[in-house]
Amino acid sequence: MRVLLSTYGSRGDVQPLVALAVALRATGAEAIVCAPPDEEFAALLDRFGVPLAAANAPVRQWVSEVMKRSAAGDTRERSAEGISERAAGIMAGQVEALSAAAESCDLIVAAGLFPSMAAARLVADRAGIGYFGAAFCPIFLPSEHHKPHAFPGRPHPPGVTENRALWDYDIETKNVMFGGTFNRLRSSMGMAPVENVRDLVLTRRPLLAADPVLGPLLKTDLIDAVQTGAWMLDDDRRLPPALEAFLDAGDPPVYVGFGSMPMHALRDAVSLILSAIREQGRRAVLSQGWAGLLPDDDGSDCFVIDEANHQALFTRVAAVVHHGGAGTTAAAGRAGVPQVVVPQIADQPYWAGRVAALGIGVAHEGATPTLESFSGALAAALAPEICQRASSVSRMIRTDGAMVTARQLVAAAGS
Repeated sequence: MRVLLSTYGSRGDVQPLVALAVALRATGAEAIVCAPPDEEFAALLDRFGVPLAAANAPVRQWVSEVMKRSAAGDTRERSAEGISERAAGIMAGQVEALSAAAESCDLIVAAGLFPSMAAARLVADRAGIGYFGAAFCPIFLPSEHHKPHAFPGRPHPPGVTENRALWDYDIETKNVMFGGTFNRLRSSMGMAPVENVRDLVLTRRPLLAADPVLGPLLKTDLIDAVQTGAWMLDDDRRLPPALEAFLDAGDPPVYVGFGSMPMHALRDAVSLILSAIREQGRRAVLSQGWAGLLPDDDGSDCFVIDEANHQALFTRVAAVVHHGGAGTTAAAGRAGVPQVVVPQIADQPYWAGRVAALGIGVAHEGATPTLESFSGALAAALAPEICQRASSVSRMIRTDGAMVTARQLVAAAGS
């Protein structure tokens, strides 16, 4: 069996697919990953021996261009028309990239940005092969327990608060924003248009690659999702010697990193975050991430890294300060370390809320911390009861989600 795994997004979208590819290989299946051809992703796939089919464009380049236009006051960047226009480019580009990669494949598994998933569905339907949609967070799946994501230019209708009605409106939103391009591409492939692009792309029975403790799937009749557990990639890399020496030289530091969040506001917040950490007598490890975070001094109590093995690092820190990405939340949860989540966009407020609800950390109120607000959040997260709870919950987190999924895919292909 040969499986094409497709995504267009950040490392949090790519790394889980690498984990699934490794698990599929362990079952005897072949797997290829179609992902953005950014250098960091190419290196990740190469390290695990997973073939890369390059997506239509590097994602960091795309994000940088969008951020620059937004900073310059381009209002189309925050409009429904502008998003639809960018989505059309992604969808068409991904169809081209996936079409070549899908040759001789038996099925496609798609995650990440909706236009990229839509492209994967188009290619699967044209080739007549199996297709699975996947999500990394429960809030992206229809449910009466939460509202759908509201797109710029398509806010929720005034006065409508019932979640079922809002998910019906979400069908209309996705048709308006993505349906035109989707159906034009279907027509060009000789296929009939569809009236509900969301449900065709997501499917009635999508995969939810999230840990059942951290992100439980609540019962609903709006969808019949299969929760597999998070697709975690086992990483046996040693930490860099200089980082090891820093860790050995004192008490466990506080890790600070905001992953692929390129917001300039995070750069401005680093100084006060480090000040708060120092005021509490702690050292820090600062991950630069896509925002290029740097301290405003060269103090020996702050070690700056570009990228490191979270599985090895997080077990050696006092707390993890992060943006609330699904992967970082799971890695910190697995390590049993307290978290301070400063959510920025999309599913990050959900993960912040789950960290707080589980008692394994603190959800910072708002995306832009002040010295006072962050100091309070960090002090609360480092309280003994939260440290103990984080350690306890870590033993409940599953690490076999990728293998569970791989076996399900093999079984589905053989049925």
